Amino acid sequence: MQNKYPQKPGIDFILKQAFFYWNKTLIFQLMFSIIYFAIFFTGMFFFGSRFGIWEQSQELSEALRLGTKVYMEKAAAMSATENYQKFSYGILGIIVFLYPLNLGFFQIFRKMDLNEKIVLGDLFAGYNGLNFFKYISYFLFWFFIYLLTAQTIILGVAWVFVTIFVAPLMFFADKRIFEAITLNFKALKMYFVEIAVCIIVAFIFKYAGFALFLVGGLFTFPFWNAIIYSLYKTVFSEKN
Repeated sequence: MQNKYPQKPGIDFILKQAFFYWNKTLIFQLMFSIIYFAIFFTGMFFFGSRFGIWEQSQELSEALRLGTKVYMEKAAAMSATENYQKFSYGILGIIVFLYPLNLGFFQIFRKMDLNEKIVLGDLFAGYNGLNFFKYISYFLFWFFIYLLTAQTIILGVAWVFVTIFVAPLMFFADKRIFEAITLNFKALKMYFVEIAVCIIVAFIFKYAGFALFLVGGLFTFPFWNAIIYSLYKTVFSEKN
């Protein structure tokens, strides 16, 4: 499989394409969000109860009434406890486990391009076989780097930019992580404005549903995947 960069399309074309994929798969967008949040909150409440986090949260609420300084001291003490650290690891495990759910949309969108029948099982394409471990390993690597760089904000944003195509390159072209990052960086130099605008639009639209329509967020939350696929399809031309 070879990768080349075609003539630059307009930003409007990329966005219209992304909204087309999103609009045509609304039922899968809804199913994604329901499955994602059901597993996430179930896991969060389970680990919270197991490690006594809810009781500590009540103590935090009471500390807040006594002033910001007392609250900050209580929060720092709470975060240093072994149970809180176990709770954090539990939440991280849930997030990592749920990451491959995003990759199912790549298969769904590709099937749309090929006029193939889409089934609910396509949403779980990222969990098929040993590739599941490849994807969660990548996300663990991505997430830890993001945690380190996000503290500076600028570096965190830069990390998102230089890895935006890694997942689809791994999924479609079977690229290794660092090979995919190299290809991503080359694409970024040529399509920086397009990528930047699309990332901003994706971020705003992804959370706008929760801010404006509450339950509408269940439809907009996975929109990020449509943007990534539209960008990937535009930037990378695949030929066997």
